[in-house]
Amino acid sequence: LANLSNDEVFTPPRLANEILDLLPPSLWTDKNATFLDPCSKTGVFLREIAKRLLAGLKQEIPDLHDRINHIFKNQIFGIAITELTAHLSRRSVYCSKHAMGKYSVCEVFDNDAGNIRFERTDHRWKDGASTEGSRCVFCGANKENYDRGVELESHAYEFIHTNKPEELFNMKFDVIVGNPPYQMEVGVEKDNYSIPLYHKFIQQAKRMNPRYLTMIVPSRWFAGGRGLDEFRDEMLHDDRIRVIYDYPEAIDCFPGTQIKGGVCYFLWDRDHKGLCKVTTNLNGQESKTLERPLLEQGSDTFIRYNESIPILHKVVNMSNEFVEKFVSPQTPFGFVTSFKGHKKSEENNIQLFISGGSNYISMREIQKGIELVDKYKIYIPKAGSGSDKFPHTILGQPFVGLPNTVCNQTFLVIGPFACLSECSNAIGYIRTKFFRFMVLLKKNTQDAMRGVYSFVPMQDFSEPWTDEKLYAKYSITAEEQAFIESMIRPMEVENDDGDHNA
Repeated sequence: LANLSNDEVFTPPRLANEILDLLPPSLWTDKNATFLDPCSKTGVFLREIAKRLLAGLKQEIPDLHDRINHIFKNQIFGIAITELTAHLSRRSVYCSKHAMGKYSVCEVFDNDAGNIRFERTDHRWKDGASTEGSRCVFCGANKENYDRGVELESHAYEFIHTNKPEELFNMKFDVIVGNPPYQMEVGVEKDNYSIPLYHKFIQQAKRMNPRYLTMIVPSRWFAGGRGLDEFRDEMLHDDRIRVIYDYPEAIDCFPGTQIKGGVCYFLWDRDHKGLCKVTTNLNGQESKTLERPLLEQGSDTFIRYNESIPILHKVVNMSNEFVEKFVSPQTPFGFVTSFKGHKKSEENNIQLFISGGSNYISMREIQKGIELVDKYKIYIPKAGSGSDKFPHTILGQPFVGLPNTVCNQTFLVIGPFACLSECSNAIGYIRTKFFRFMVLLKKNTQDAMRGVYSFVPMQDFSEPWTDEKLYAKYSITAEEQAFIESMIRPMEVENDDGDHNA
C-alpha cells in the first residue's frame, strides 16, 4: 500500500452500494446489461455489482457456476489505474490476482487479466518528447515529473489517454461507474500545485454514451477548482444529471480522509432529462431532498444547500449591488506572498501587511492599486477558514487598512471607504453570520477569492449592521435563521483600529 499514489482514495463497500442504489433495480435482473469501472482500484464496484447480479439472475441462470461464468465473462469490466490496483481488483472480483489462476472463481477466461485490464500507457507530450516544459495533451502532466521509466508508475491513466475509449473493450456499456483519481501534482518546489483529473474521466465516460453514468468526485466543481470552469458550465447545463448526493465533509464518506470542499456522487441518465434531485449529508444528517435546476437564475455556480435556496432568492430579489464589486483581485497592490518588504526608513514609510506581521515599502515600489493607498479600506485573508467542520467561520479575520498602508497577496482589499466609522461598520457586517453564510453559498474551497462575495448584498455603512437587522431586512424566517446559525460559527472580535499586529 505504500506504493499507492495520493490520488488513490479507496471506496468503502457501504459507499459503493449507496452509489449503486441510484441505478434502476431492473439492471440486476438483466443478463445482457454491461458495466464498466474505468478507474478500478480495489475492484469494490465490480465486486458489489457482481453480488447484485448473482442474486438477480438466480432464476434465469439457476446453476451457480454458469451464472458466475456468464457475469464475469460478459457483464462486468474494469480498467485498473496502476499495475498494483489491477492485482487488487482481480483478487477482489475473481478471488485471484490472475483470472486464470488456480483459485479463480471464473473458469472461462483465456488470459490472466480477464476483464480487468491494465496496460501501461505513456503520456503524449504536446511539444514532443525532447522538449522541456512540455505537458501531456490528455491530462496536463508535466514532462519533468512524469516522463518515467518502466520501473515507476507513469500515472498516464489508460481511459483518459485515448481519443477512442470505446475501442478499449470494443463494446458499448449500459453503466459506467467509479471513483476516479482526483488530481495530479505538477510543478516543482514553490511552484508545485495540483491539477484536477476527475472531470476528464466524467467527460470521457460521457463520450462513450452509456445509459447511466455515476461517479464519486470532489465537490469543488460546484463553484471553484483550478481549470474547471468549462467543465462546471458543461455539467450545470446538462439536464441529464438527475441525482446529486453532496457531502460537504468528505470524512463522512471516506473515514480519515480530508478533501477540501467535500465530495459528491451523481447519476447521469442518458435518456431522461429534467430537474435534479439534490440531497446534502452533513455530519451524518441528510437534508430534505429537493428537486431543482442545477443553475439558479443569475448564478453561474451550483448552490449546494437546499435550505439556502429560498434565502438566496429573497436576498437577490431585494439587492441591486453586491460586495464582489468592491473586492480586489489577488495581489491588490502587485506584491506576491513571498514579498516581505523592508525595515522602516525615511523612504520606506508605507506599511506593508504580510502573513504574521508587517514591514514597510516605498511609494515608488507600488505599481498597482495606487488609488487605494491613501484610503480607508479593509484587509481580509485570501485564505478562509481551514476547517471543513461545521459550523465554522468561513472567512479569516478582517481588519482596518488605514491610509498609507498596503498588503501583499496574503490579503484581499475591500473598499475603499470614506471614513474610519464606515470601515468599522463594514467589518461589523463581515462578522455577521448572515454575511458569511452568503459567502458560503459560493465558497467550497479554502481560498476566498473575489467571486465568493457575489451573493453578498451591499449595505449602507453609515450605520452598523447586526444579524437581527439583516434577518428583518430580508424577511429571513425563524427556520431559515436556525439553519444559518447551524452553519456559521461566531467570529471573535479583534482590534479594529488598523494596528493589526499590536
